[in-house]
Amino acid sequence: MMTTPFVDGITKQYHSTVWPELTLTREDQHLLLHSPILLDSLSSAVHGGGKGYINRVTNRYVDRFYECDDPERDITKWLGEWNYPLESTAGLLTAVKLEHAAVLEEQGESASLFCCTTAGVSNGARAGSERTTFPAYRAGTINIMLMIDGQLTQAAMVNAIMTAVEAKAAALADLDIRDSENGLVATGTTTDAIVLGVSQHKAYVATHAYAGTATELGAAIGRIVYGTVMESLIAAKASLR
Repeated sequence: MMTTPFVDGITKQYHSTVWPELTLTREDQHLLLHSPILLDSLSSAVHGGGKGYINRVTNRYVDRFYECDDPERDITKWLGEWNYPLESTAGLLTAVKLEHAAVLEEQGESASLFCCTTAGVSNGARAGSERTTFPAYRAGTINIMLMIDGQLTQAAMVNAIMTAVEAKAAALADLDIRDSENGLVATGTTTDAIVLGVSQHKAYVATHAYAGTATELGAAIGRIVYGTVMESLIAAKASLR
């Protein structure tokens, strides 16, 4: 597993060491993850969410005063200003400073993985507990961009997201992050999002039918998601000292 000093606040562009031409760039107000090919995607992104094909993911910084009445409209406007194609770009919003993004990647025989996470926990929440709910969107605080260079079935893609969410919850538990309303150990925040992109590259002979924690792929997903959530939160905490 390899890491990058993207959280140092200095690095502006990162070139993947396991996936040629995959780049992550820190622009003035957003992160841009760019793939040289269209990726089979499954996500909860504000723009470009659901099932589709993407070659860009943007994670746009907004402050805590951002009016969330129509985030899809706002992201569409920003994508136009940045000249990114609407049909192949997934758009996220974050209230986490972009310099606190963390990147981990891992190379394997049957797949290579890249993950970038921006994480903040001021609105930590525990799934399954009684708490306040909101009818409108709020800017995301743990945004995970998980890219897999390999072949996965559609079921395995869902499984990969399940494993990523479990790893996120494990990181929060190990950091003793609490639900801001009831004090219970948080499993996430009220506004998390994830984007999964898969190359479906034929160079990898094996097609993954599963991506749970008992599989090599799932174990790798768990490691890099867990690691980036931890790294991003530690970087954010250090900046407050």
